[in-house]
Amino acid sequence: MTHKAVQKLVIVGGGTAGWISAAAFARLLGKSLTIELVESDAIGTVGVGEATIPQIIRLNTILGLDEHDFVRRTNGTFKLGIEFVDWGSKGTRYLHTFGDAGMSLAGAPFHQHWLRAAQAGHDKSLWHYSLHQLAADHAKFGKLDRVGNTAMTGLAYAYHFDASLYAAYLRAYSEKLGVKRTEGMVSAVMRDGESGDITKIILDGGREVSGDFFIDCTGFRGLLIGQELGVGYQDWSHWLPCNSAQAVPSERLETLVPYTRATAKDAGWQWRIPLQHRTGNGHVYCSDFISDDEAARVLLDGLDTPAIADPRPIRFTTGRREQFWSHNCAAIGLSSGFLEPLESTSIHLIQSHVSRLLQLFPGTGNAAAERDEYNRRCAAEFEQIRDFLILHYHQTARKDSEFWRYCRNMAVPDSLTHKLALFASTGRVGRDADDLFREASWVQVMLGQGVMPQGHDPMATGLTGQQSEEFLTNVRKLIERAVDGLPTHQEYLDAHCPAAI
Repeated sequence: MTHKAVQKLVIVGGGTAGWISAAAFARLLGKSLTIELVESDAIGTVGVGEATIPQIIRLNTILGLDEHDFVRRTNGTFKLGIEFVDWGSKGTRYLHTFGDAGMSLAGAPFHQHWLRAAQAGHDKSLWHYSLHQLAADHAKFGKLDRVGNTAMTGLAYAYHFDASLYAAYLRAYSEKLGVKRTEGMVSAVMRDGESGDITKIILDGGREVSGDFFIDCTGFRGLLIGQELGVGYQDWSHWLPCNSAQAVPSERLETLVPYTRATAKDAGWQWRIPLQHRTGNGHVYCSDFISDDEAARVLLDGLDTPAIADPRPIRFTTGRREQFWSHNCAAIGLSSGFLEPLESTSIHLIQSHVSRLLQLFPGTGNAAAERDEYNRRCAAEFEQIRDFLILHYHQTARKDSEFWRYCRNMAVPDSLTHKLALFASTGRVGRDADDLFREASWVQVMLGQGVMPQGHDPMATGLTGQQSEEFLTNVRKLIERAVDGLPTHQEYLDAHCPAAI
């Protein structure tokens, strides 16, 4: 069989997934591909992806976006991490920051030196030595690559933004690079009788859009990957039982803090995302343990500012597709699977899959090896993130509701069980080389959820007790000095990227 060259890419569905796909392909393969995106204004988007992780900076850099213009036009703010409230137990809180606490010394990471001191009676938490925590506590933000002339890294950050404005921003960018947008609803999908590949989609009114390769960005519907190609779905609800969410905007916070907040509730959790013009809020919950009406009441009662709309319900099943690329179609975004936004990974998974697809994109229709590699790597990434999310639910002292009792007692994947046992022993992290989450992330969430190691790495014993205390004291002085020199988050936004509203 002769395989024709891939010359026409058709993206079905817009929103964040569709327009990230269009922008990246237009930027990197636009000279060799004709790109057409089909979407309908009549179909809404989920739009919960307003918080991100630092990997988005790489995407924006590849696209050549000006950071301040991007933040200004999406009403964005900056983000140093996620604050988790009432997760390990009621009354507790911790910040999962994007950076390391302290700095490594004598071959051991900082948290091992802190562990040694804590096990000897030192009473300060790991976050006492976190540059990101101190900046967040004082609502400060600025560009800081390094702390003074030391080996301590500076502020790692991401963004909060209005997802609909981000999609519109990328649409304008993509169309300037030649992407054709077609308005319409898909009424039928045509496939080759021999290969089973998709050849064209037919829109309402009979218009045909042909292509050589298709990207499915149709959200939970999975119009191409699921409904047409019949690719199955792995249901992970037994590990991540939340299956519903309600989202509502509220007025802007009086003080724009540089972090997302995730507050545990009796049957799930509530997010708070500060934007320049409003605050994004939502309640993620399991409908087996709470009614929709009660979930809406919990959401509204938990707002820090008055609501400016009614709660909007969303249904989902946590899990992933059995295959992310089938025939000549790859699923990007919600059509590929769903992991709740607890660690702000939704937009990352879009850009990660787009990047991987670009790396493996076929020159012809014969792409069996590339397809297998793409599916293998996407599956591994989904499973790594899955385990990190399960950690938040399972490793808890909470027994105050039926939901939390279920989460405490559920069986978890062996891969997570191993990580928990290793960290509980000596504070070591058994992460894979390609794990999205850094060692510092696993350390912060393990400690924040109440896992205190019994021992520590022997590499941290090179200092005397007095030297150890001096080291910790000096680290604290360094971060205090660095934070003193930062502007407030609001001052930075006002100076560089005030909202374009």
